[in-house]
Amino acid sequence: MSTGTTTQTDTRTRRRFLKTTGAVAGGAALAGCSGGGGGGGSENGSSGTGSAGNGSGNQNASSGQSGGKNANDRLDLVNSTVSSFDPIAASDTASGEVTTQLFDGLMTYPDGAVPVTELIASDYEVSEDYTTYTFSLKEGVKFHNGNEVTANDFVYSYERLAGSPNSQAVADILDSVGIVHETDGDDAYKPKTLATEAVDKYTFRFEIEQPFHAALQVLSNNQFAAVPEGIVGDVEGYEGRMKQGKFANDPIGAGPFRFGNYQSGTSVSVERFDDYHGKGPQIAGVRWQLIEDSSAIYNYVMERNADVFNIPTAQYKQDRASIERTDEKGRRFGTYGPLRNGATVNYLEVPSLSVFYIGFNVPNVPTPVRKATAYALNQATVVDQVFKGRGLPAYHYTIPSIYPGGPDAYEKHAKQNYPYGYNETQLDKARQVMEKAGYGPNNKFTLGLTIYQSETWLETARLLRDQLASAHIEMQIQQTPFSSLLEQVQKGSVDAFTLGWIVPWAAPDAFVKHLNPATSDTSAPSPESYTNRPTDTKNAKRAIDAWKTVQNNTAPTKQAKQARNEAYVTMEEANWETMASLPVYHEVTPRFWHDSVDIPPFGIAGDYKQKFNEVTLG
Repeated sequence: MSTGTTTQTDTRTRRRFLKTTGAVAGGAALAGCSGGGGGGGSENGSSGTGSAGNGSGNQNASSGQSGGKNANDRLDLVNSTVSSFDPIAASDTASGEVTTQLFDGLMTYPDGAVPVTELIASDYEVSEDYTTYTFSLKEGVKFHNGNEVTANDFVYSYERLAGSPNSQAVADILDSVGIVHETDGDDAYKPKTLATEAVDKYTFRFEIEQPFHAALQVLSNNQFAAVPEGIVGDVEGYEGRMKQGKFANDPIGAGPFRFGNYQSGTSVSVERFDDYHGKGPQIAGVRWQLIEDSSAIYNYVMERNADVFNIPTAQYKQDRASIERTDEKGRRFGTYGPLRNGATVNYLEVPSLSVFYIGFNVPNVPTPVRKATAYALNQATVVDQVFKGRGLPAYHYTIPSIYPGGPDAYEKHAKQNYPYGYNETQLDKARQVMEKAGYGPNNKFTLGLTIYQSETWLETARLLRDQLASAHIEMQIQQTPFSSLLEQVQKGSVDAFTLGWIVPWAAPDAFVKHLNPATSDTSAPSPESYTNRPTDTKNAKRAIDAWKTVQNNTAPTKQAKQARNEAYVTMEEANWETMASLPVYHEVTPRFWHDSVDIPPFGIAGDYKQKFNEVTLG
């Protein structure tokens, strides 16, 4: 086993910028500084998730039948542009949905739900100090090329994740899970020092720097999947049987489906792997039509070329959704219709691991202005009127289902403690806080809000602008492409901005780490947020100390969890006090499907993490 040391950093969470624009479904989510697993919002409904569906449209779709059921027993879906089919390089949800079907790892999110369960692992053990993980592998698990999956394949796969120049998720293994390793003088990973070991053919072991309660969840993400040992020569000691570009477009995994065909900008398909070690697959394959334009997606779906799909927010009619039941996981089930084509379909809403917010560049925006903005914003109105009910009003960063104590505790704490009005606009208080600071009709504050190109965020911004006008704030809205917004935010050159986070595991620390003032400096390397929040105030020190408490209590024990829970709430309240990041809403991922499809409901981890091996077409 290779061993070594590295400096522990405050990067325990992987994260992704969300290019959310309103249709609360996964899709055109762009990776941020560090990539990270997760789905994103997409106004056009083009999804990197199972909630967007489409068919081939010109080959086998039966537009006169219910959905995209076709003679080839194939599931037809819609997706947005994919970046790679190599699990260590695919950092967006569009690619992630495809790699979910192609690759298996030690653990999995069953149907995108928690808790995670064994997949290629048949069992596992964790040492008493929670730093050594030992996995027993199933025997006879086959890669798509016929080779058996062994412990050496995981040693190689993890080395690629840590050391390949093609990896977009290095921090997932070195920082989030924190597998022991060595670094060079530039603090970069030193090849072949990862503390992993093939104990024998079917036993894989690794050591982590310190206990981490969500380690198994992170291991369930696609980047930790098994690939055949030495398949790509992009890490030291392996010549590789395939070039990186070849593997990225013709991948070999151990998932329920093997790679079929890719037509750049047009379609992707996968085919049933008959030697799959798990259940099924029950269908012959899956095909994703790649479409970006929301109108084109909607028309494609309305032509009944889709089995499972999303409806873009612009075309979604809230009064056509009939919710019949809500399960214990907060998932809402019902029907939707009639569609434009006359059909009524099944409907599902699932809260996602996300928060969307308005961030402030604190040095540029005085405290009274930030607080007045919070007083003016009614999160419930935004969700209902702008996002047409497909979301949850956000008062904390952490989503209700994993907030300490659960949804009831989330609501109770917000109702009793949120300073700026729970489900209400308080313009009188907005004016008072501004006038107390010396602002008035003849002395207004000009606040620049930069948003990416999104009709829903634009509508939200205009609503807020109109309300703030009576509170002596003149808001100037600027729309820019997402890449430009991201560049400006990272430089700290905007006053206020719209962004969102989606996190890779279901625990509050994956959210509240973005509320740590110590990692908000845009001039520092790899900041976790972009608010440039001062660190020398009493409130800031309170938040910083709370995050240290989280970091010092990472073990999966009840005592450590209690300490973390108290610190999580402290960090939420400290953010309220300074209002550096104003929570707006939590995304809800929708799914629509025809009766001809029998597809299990997905869970909180996201529909793009759902394998389709148990889907059937009737």
